[in-house]
Amino acid sequence: MSEEKKPSSDFSAVWMDDFKTIIRDAVDFDKQVQVNGFDLTVKEVFLLKGEGVIDFDNSKRILPEYEPVPLIDNDYWSLPAGSYVIRYNEIVSVPLDALGIIQPRSTLLRMGGTIVGAWWDAGYSGRGQGLMILTRPVKIYKNARVAQIVFLRTKKVTKGYQGTYQNEAK
Repeated sequence: MSEEKKPSSDFSAVWMDDFKTIIRDAVDFDKQVQVNGFDLTVKEVFLLKGEGVIDFDNSKRILPEYEPVPLIDNDYWSLPAGSYVIRYNEIVSVPLDALGIIQPRSTLLRMGGTIVGAWWDAGYSGRGQGLMILTRPVKIYKNARVAQIVFLRTKKVTKGYQGTYQNEAK
């Protein structure tokens, strides 16, 4: 029989520590804590206007303009099918031994919508953004829970994320 290989102690599946150590500005902390992750809520919704530019080393990078979508009665957004950038209420500080992954909440999926997000690298801190794609009209209330972030434990790094989006919208 071959000897069974022991898993590396550098990795485990899901963040098991207190979310209060890494997340600030939650709308209702107790309601947003889920079994394996933390619900993120909508602070702002934007339309993308104009052309964006992306290249290899970011020397030519240009983000398109963001046009805020106004709230109706200071309460909700009535959004036609399309794509939107959303900013979350929560300020997330990803530990140096973790990685954040965003997924849509299942209720949004059942309405024909989804959230697309990039990796949230170790050391990133900010009020992040996601791309919300709606295939049909959806009314979204201010502070609605639309996405969930899950943190995976990783090997600890000494130098975390230091890119352009560090400390965004704090």
